[in-house]
This record gives sequence, structure tokens and C-alpha cells, in this order.
Amino acid sequence: MFLSVFEMFKVGVGPSSSHTMGPMVAAARFLDLLRASPFQASGLRASLHGSLAFTGVGHATDRAVILGLAGFQPQTYDAEAAEAALKEIHASNTVSPADLPVLRFDPKADVAFDYGPPLPGHANGMILMATDAQGDVILQETYYSVGGGFVLTEAELAAGKDTDDGPPVPYPFKTAAEMLEMCRATGLPIAGLKRANELSRMNRDTLDTGLGRIWQVMSDCIDRGLASEGILPGGLGVKRRANGIHQALLAERGMNLQAPHTINDWMSTYAMAVNEENAAGGQVVTAPTNGAAGVMPSVIRYWLDHVPGASPSRVGDFLLTAAAIGGLVKHNASISGAECGCQAEVGSAAAMAAAGLAAVLGGTPEQVENAAEIALEHHLGMTCDPVKGLVQVPCIERNGLGAIKAVSAASLALRGDGSHLVPLDAAIETMRQTGQDMSEKYKETSLGGLAVNVPNC
Repeated sequence: MFLSVFEMFKVGVGPSSSHTMGPMVAAARFLDLLRASPFQASGLRASLHGSLAFTGVGHATDRAVILGLAGFQPQTYDAEAAEAALKEIHASNTVSPADLPVLRFDPKADVAFDYGPPLPGHANGMILMATDAQGDVILQETYYSVGGGFVLTEAELAAGKDTDDGPPVPYPFKTAAEMLEMCRATGLPIAGLKRANELSRMNRDTLDTGLGRIWQVMSDCIDRGLASEGILPGGLGVKRRANGIHQALLAERGMNLQAPHTINDWMSTYAMAVNEENAAGGQVVTAPTNGAAGVMPSVIRYWLDHVPGASPSRVGDFLLTAAAIGGLVKHNASISGAECGCQAEVGSAAAMAAAGLAAVLGGTPEQVENAAEIALEHHLGMTCDPVKGLVQVPCIERNGLGAIKAVSAASLALRGDGSHLVPLDAAIETMRQTGQDMSEKYKETSLGGLAVNVPNC
């Protein structure tokens, strides 16, 4: 099993990897299918199912589908160009993707929200269709957005298609136990195993440049969030708070008024800055998903700016270690809130961040695995119940608490020798089982929890 660090960490657009990035990617795939088809299409339609329907408007799924069918893709997303394109599409009721004719597409009529039972393959399902001049469907494909921006067709999902189609890697591991055994046998840290696997598919410059870009986008996102003010879109009237808190922290630091526990506020502010940007539809990195995108950047910024001896040259090792843990979670359970609740999103992110931090602080592979296990174990059972379907409440603050838990988990693990009762593999399997048993009300449908108990929503 091999999942590249650049599949786990993708540059994309908010507010959701499953509900925004995934549908946009699916639309791009459908356009490619249409370009290769012998059929002459005149129009396009989309049908959203399951969680994509229930929280689709709040997660901007309809907007993502519209832009995706117009040719936009997450990795090259330009917000200004997207706004202009949306106005044109709504005015003309057509889209003009590259290398295809102008196609009929009325956003109000041709994007359907199906609130019935979800499609059989996954909670995040969608059907894209091309129609002829009479409006009859001539090409159709079902896609599932399975978390983290990953998209599979119905056939790919049924076939159990793995994300890895390349040649064998030197250190293939499907479980944490296998990973630790390889570390013991080779003397390599987890990041060393992961780096060797990556270098079997790409050269060193590509890897290092890519890792640098991932952190740069994360860091820039923090900075934009810290500098921005105003009300987040969506109708809840949620005010951006990262800027104000950050300014207060800076002022207090200059006056030597900060208590030791104030470091938690720094971590929360960094995480909230990212998730406020995500909620506003800004550029973020899936880490592992947009709803949990603030945890990893917050912990890295905390380490670089507040921990003596931290070095930017080690950020790559942090990301590689975290990606190894994230790959295990995705392969053996899920990183999708629609599948397993927020334990799969913020819980996975906290486990990844804890592992990365423990690694760059000098932890052994066993201590790193223990850090990930502690962080994940204490997110088990966490529901995904976004108010009004927006990735704002409780998501923004939850990332701050996830970052704090990640740092605490790493610190606890480093106080021990790596031996512990509950292995990471058991925590991951428990998360999978818990998600399987969890009511659909608490899995990104906004049909339970805070989503129905917060007044005036």
C-alpha cells in the first residue's frame, strides 16, 4: 500500500475536500470522459446524493460542480476568475469547457439535490450526465467523493481500486505494526521509510520542492487568516476571530502578561486562521481534509515559532511522517466525515500532527506511533454535525482543540519509551467500527447534534 505525500496533502479550495474539491475533480473527470466520447453533447446535468445533498449548499457543492463543469480544477483555482465565470454561467445558462462545444447548463434546474437514500457505494455520491439536443441522456457516470479530495467512479469503487497504480516501493506497509518492524529492521525513522518510497516514484528535487510548496501554502493560509476580518459567508453571521485574538496575543506578549497556558491560544489562533480561510472558500491544503485543514499547519507553526531548536529544514520530515500515519488511517478506516464522523477528520489530523511533532522533536518510531495513537484514541466517537451544513460551527474551534490535543499527545509519548497498551492499529480499527455504528445523523448530514440544537439556524 502506497499513498504519496502529495495525495494526502493537496493544494485545493475550501470549504470541504469531500464536498467541494471532490465534486470539482469529478466534474473534470466527466469532461475528459465527454471529450473522449463519440457522442455529440448539447447539455449537462448533475444529481447530488446522500451527504452531498444534505449539506451540499453549506459546503458549496453546487458551486463546485458548476465551476468544475466549466473547466475549473482545485489545484489551479483562481477565485476572481471563478466569480466572473459564475456570473456568466447564471446569465447565459451555458458552460464553455475547453475542447468542447458550448453546452446548455442551467444551474438552478440542472443541479438536483436528491434527499432520498444515499447511493449504495458511499455517503458522498453524485451522478453526472450529458444530454443531446432533445434533452435525452447520452452519457452518464456515477462518482463517489471518498474523502481528502479522492474521487472514484462506481466501477472503480466496486473493484476496490487502490490509489496506487505504480511500481512496487521499497518499504510497503499496510499497518503500523509493519511500519515499526521495517523501522527496526532498517534503522530508518518513519520519515526515512516514507522518503525512500517517494523517491522510488520521483526525483529528490521534485520531492523537496513539492514538500516546500505544501508548507508554503499552509503557512500563507495562516497568515491570510490572521490578517483578515469580517463575517464569514453562509448566513450564520460567524465573525472571523483569528485576527483579533492574534493581535491581543501580540500585545500581551510585549507586556509580559501571558500565562503559560496561553500557548494554547496561539495554537488555536493558528488553526482558526486556516479554517476561517477554508470557510471563506480560500486556498488551503487538505490535511487530511479541508474541514480539518487547520490542525497540521497550526502544530507546525507552533513548533517553528515557539519551540527552541526548531528548524524549517525539518518540515519535510514532519510532513512525511504525518503522511505515513494518514495513509494508514485512510487505508484501514477513513478520513471522511460522511463515513465515520469528525473522528475521521479532526481525529486523523490530530494523529498525523502528533506523529509529525514527535518525530521532529527526536522521538523514536515507537514514540511517534504512540503519539499518533494517543491523539486518535481521544477523538474516538466525535460526531460531524455542522450547523446549517457550513464548515464553521463547530469546525473552526474544533481544529484549535485538535491542535492542542496533538501537541499534548506528542509530549506524553515523548515522556515514555514508546511501549503502550493500545496500538495505533487498534485505535484505527476502533475508529472504523465506531463510524460504522454511528447514526447517519452524526455523519455530515446536519440532521443531528449541534446542527439541530443551535437556535435560529
